[in-house]
Order: sequence, then structure tokens, then C-alpha cells
Amino acid sequence: MADLVVQDAEVVDGTGGPSYRADVAVKDGRVVQIVREAAAAGCQRPVGTRMLDAEGLALAPGFVDMHSHSDLALLTDPDHSAKLAQGVTLEVVGQDGLSYAPVDDRTLAEVRQAVAGWNGPGEDVDFDWRSVGEYLDRLDRGVDGEGIAVNAAYLVPQGTVRMLAMGWENRPPSEAELDRMRELVAAGLREGAVGMSSGLTYPPGMYAGAGELTELCRVVARAGGYWCPHHRSYGAGALAAYQEVIVIAQEAGCALHLAHATLNFSENEGRHGELEALLDEALDAGRDLTLDTYPYTPGATTLAALLPGWASEGGPAAILERLRDDAVAERIRHVLEVSGSDGCHGVPVEWDTVEISGVVDPALTGRVGRTVAELASGSGSSPWEEARRLLLADRLGTSVLQHVGHEENVRALMRHRAHTGGSDGILHGTKPHPRAYGTFPRYLGRYVRELGVLTLEECVAHLTGRPAARLGLPDRGLVREGHRADLVLFDPATVAEGATFAAPRTPPAGIPYVLVDGRLAVDDGRRTDVLAGRSVRAGRPRG
Repeated sequence: MADLVVQDAEVVDGTGGPSYRADVAVKDGRVVQIVREAAAAGCQRPVGTRMLDAEGLALAPGFVDMHSHSDLALLTDPDHSAKLAQGVTLEVVGQDGLSYAPVDDRTLAEVRQAVAGWNGPGEDVDFDWRSVGEYLDRLDRGVDGEGIAVNAAYLVPQGTVRMLAMGWENRPPSEAELDRMRELVAAGLREGAVGMSSGLTYPPGMYAGAGELTELCRVVARAGGYWCPHHRSYGAGALAAYQEVIVIAQEAGCALHLAHATLNFSENEGRHGELEALLDEALDAGRDLTLDTYPYTPGATTLAALLPGWASEGGPAAILERLRDDAVAERIRHVLEVSGSDGCHGVPVEWDTVEISGVVDPALTGRVGRTVAELASGSGSSPWEEARRLLLADRLGTSVLQHVGHEENVRALMRHRAHTGGSDGILHGTKPHPRAYGTFPRYLGRYVRELGVLTLEECVAHLTGRPAARLGLPDRGLVREGHRADLVLFDPATVAEGATFAAPRTPPAGIPYVLVDGRLAVDDGRRTDVLAGRSVRAGRPRG
């Protein structure tokens, strides 16, 4: 007797192969039986405590969000329907080189302030961990000791590691400091991290040179993990930035996964072919390379992230001190608006493309939903002075949308043979990017059903089997006997994102059932009280 039998589903199994009709039985958190064309063949059909009629629905592996910023949300929001309602059953956190482990008391306070625009200040979190292993243990305990909504894998954040080893200094490390960073990365991998992330436009990770990154990637390679860089530019010099990380990974012998891989800003309109050629050259040479994208044109980050790297040296307190100094603030403005900040991808900022999406200080909520240019026009000040005042008043916690992408580039890259899906979803803020709530149904609705950019089978493979293979998880990502029963049932005819830029938290349509570890976390469109998610730790031999 199975716990659950899904009857007459159209199984899209995550391999990319043709779908097929079948009954699928689940017991003790795993798929235990798949009987194809059960009704038509008249054979013995599996029986379960619950029989779920899936006529008209597709059954797929649960979706894997390869780029998530739910590091704190998993611990504070037991509902977590932002992801569960999309069919996501596994998220990869610790992204962009900045997260909350490994830390000490000093760096924990600094990183909390540095990424408040991504995750909020974390005032409702008991930060009772310091190491990667302790953070993963905390995920296992989850909300009130009951677990978390979805499963989560972790990347050791290279910027946080650098912060812990040598502070926020913009210089090469000493040999002792480099050894310390190697030790911290190796420890995080031993404790279960699946790889290492970098944020090479975010301080202090951006201060690392190619040699330093290569040495850390050698540690990742020995552990069998992968490197996930947010590279140095998605604007001016983007192709050179892609080339840099490909060469670093090659020199280190390390698997490479390109974070939110795209080409933004006017300099890169229509240049996807050049990036595809670069990726194909590496793949054809035998490089282990994958990438993720989100199916939208605007990006999202923090307002402070646009500042030049030299203005961020020393950490949040030093940034605020520079912003208070009129002479230094004028230097920052000139770099931002004239020569192009490395924090803004080497492109002079266009303030009419920078929309405020969230603030930490509730008194500033009236700024949300307006561009910096609009705020300046309304106040009679310059855009830079408006941005400067906001950074100071919100203590760097302001998050923004940047409307700088190109649909042609987005569509081309999602077709690439190395592509996976990632939301890059920021859940904090009054008006966050809708990708946090709509990425996966948008792929299935807009880009499969409406536009035909991908077939259904291709798209599901991009969102399930391919990312599970990158993560080195042999029993996830496919609908297969013996595999974990992380599953989603959706209606291919109606699935669609509900989230928009005007109403970014609107739930999607057409995803009535989601199973995490064989338990229904979404049942007939309603969130249950199931908290079956846990940390997913790398099981490869450690070097």
C-alpha cells in the first residue's frame, strides 16, 4: 500500500525525453512504482492510502531554483509560498559571495548590514550559528524545530570568507590570509556545501584577483564542488568578464556555473551570439560548465551595490562615512554618472532605470515604486543627491530594480544546452522583483505554451534534471523509481505566473499540487502545514 498514488498523469520526467502517461506511487518519501499507460493496459494498478486523479495534469520533478536569496526567509516564513506555489522544492542559497556562514561576531554584523537590501535586517532571526555546518543544522531544525518549507543547498560565499580572513581591504591577501581562506572554503565544503559562490561586483569579494580566485577554486575542485560566480560585469566588458571566470575555472580544474547569465545595458543589445560562442567553445573543449537565467529583462540588487568598489572599502560604516563627506560624495557621483562604476558594471548609471523596490526604514516606504529620477524631479534635487540621501537614511538597506535587459538575449540564452533556471528572487521589500514569485510558471506558461521558445519536455529538464546533476544529487531531479518524491503537478494549458511588477506577490495559476519528500505541501492549490524540507548536503568525497 503506497502513501499516495498519482493516477493518469502525463509524466514529464526531467530527462528531456518524450512525456508519457502513467500512474506514479509514492511511499516513505520516494517514488516506489511507475506503471505506464495503466488505465489503458488494464494491468494491476498501484493502490495507495490516497488516490489522486491527475487527469489533464503534468507530473514533473519539483523545480530546482539554482539561484535563490531565501537564506533567512526559510527560517522565518514557514509558509514560503513564494517558492512552493511555483512548484519549487529545492533552492540553492549562499549566492553572490555574500551570506551568513562562515562568520564570527564581527563579520555577522557586517554581512547582515551589507545584504539587508536582499534579505532584510534579520531582526527576527536567532543567529545561533557561525559555521556552514551549523547553518545547515539550523535549516534542518527550521521553524520551531519542525523543518523548512522546501529543501535547500548551500554555497560557501567567497566574499564572506574574504571578510572573515582579511576584512574589507582592497588588496591582495598575504599568504597567511590566503591559507585562512582556503581553510574556510574547505571546511564549508566538508560540512556539506555544494560549492562556492562569488559576487565580483560586490565588496569585499570584488577585491579578489584572478590568482586568489583560482586558488580557492582549486579547493572547490578537490572537493568535487562547483564555482558559481556573479562575474565582474554584465554591462561594459561583460564578455571579458565571462572569459575571465572561464579561464579561472579551467586553470583550477573546477566545474563552473554562471550565475544569472545574461547581457544587460545598451552596450549588449543583440550580442547573445557572442556569449553563446564563448560558452560553446568552452563546452566543446570539455569544460564542465552550466548557467542559470531568470525569464525577465529587469535585474534587481541594492542601491549601495552601484557604488564604486573603492567607496566600499572598509565595510558599511566606512561607506556611510564617505557618503557624509561632500567632497568624497562628489567623487562618487562623477564615477557613477560619468566614467562608469564597477559596481554598476562599468556603465554610467541611468537614474530613470533605477526603481526603488524596498527599504529597511518604514518611514521611507513612500519612495518605493518610483525611479531615482522621479524622486529627484519631485524634490527639485539632482538624482545623485536623492540617491545619496536615501542611502544614508536607510543605512544602505535600499533595494532596487534596474530596467536594463533585452528580451532577445533572454530568449536566446534560455535555449542554450547548458541552461538551468534560477529566480535570483529577492523576497524582501515592499515591491520586489516578480521573479521571486513567478519565475517557474513564467517559463512554463509564457516561454513554453505561448511563445514556443522551449518544448515542455526541454523546459522541465532545464528546471529539474539538469540542475540536480549540477548539484551532484543522484536521487533527485527525475521522476524515477527510487528517487526522492519531490514532485509537482501542473496544468500545461493554464499554468502562468500571477506576479507582475505592479503586484509582485500575486500567486501563480495552474499548479495545484506540490510534494516535498513525498508529502503534500500544496494540496489542491492550498498550502498545507507540511514542513518537509531539509538541508541537502553534498555527499561527494572531500579533498
